[in-house]
Amino acid sequence: MSEDPQRANLANWEARVPLHAASDTYDLRSYLDDPSRLSGVVAYDASHLGDLTGLRVVHLQCHIGTDTLSLARLGAEVTGVDFSPAALEVARELAIRTGTEIRYLEAAVDEVPARLPETFDLVYTGVGALNWLPSVRRWAQVVAGLLSPGGRLYVRDGHPVLQALDDERDDGALVLAYPYFEDAGPVRWEDPSTYAGPGEVASPVTYEWNHGLGEIVQAVLDAGLRLTRLAEHPEVEWQALPWMVAAGDGRYRLPEHAERAPLMFTLEAVRDAS
Repeated sequence: MSEDPQRANLANWEARVPLHAASDTYDLRSYLDDPSRLSGVVAYDASHLGDLTGLRVVHLQCHIGTDTLSLARLGAEVTGVDFSPAALEVARELAIRTGTEIRYLEAAVDEVPARLPETFDLVYTGVGALNWLPSVRRWAQVVAGLLSPGGRLYVRDGHPVLQALDDERDDGALVLAYPYFEDAGPVRWEDPSTYAGPGEVASPVTYEWNHGLGEIVQAVLDAGLRLTRLAEHPEVEWQALPWMVAAGDGRYRLPEHAERAPLMFTLEAVRDAS
């Protein structure tokens, strides 16, 4: 591999930031206008997250901070972590303009143990995060090290079956075209578009890794955490396949026979006190 996947991904995310910050998808202005506004992702998760009042929460791969701000609005004391300085600049500005106290740290996931030597009540990983990580086992080890005894992990993300589907078909067929297991290595993409807003990114190359559901679960267990919930969902946060239809709640579903494939999953786990 001639180019460094981490460098390529960072360049891509840096180039996405101005497009995302100006987009209707993220709609940053709405968080200024409405002090109770939650992101769609966190609003969906809120019933399972429960009361976060006073809890110390770390949000990994936080991007421009809309989910991070939303966790703070649920009462948490939040630390947001991301590897993109441009994204963190937007996130910090949003926190300042909304009068919200949030700490932000620039670090890749692998760098977190050295940069953040403390523990938390909750590690939260939002939608579209795991596919950017080359090792789910390393991620789980980082997560376990961040949790206080009794602390928990909450992750909801695209299902690895969805990540393996051919997303260029328009005939409604579900065809596995990309790797399901992590050890196949990354898939290299070159796409100047972005999922939020018009415009093209200046650095279009990205690398993504799929992780099988069994690999994710086993990594969490091997890191010493106890699995408390695993759910699979028939809807997803974005129009992952061109023929998906809006579900009416800001998410997308298969137009018929939704039972054919899971599109997202939620995993919760705890670090036992003993």
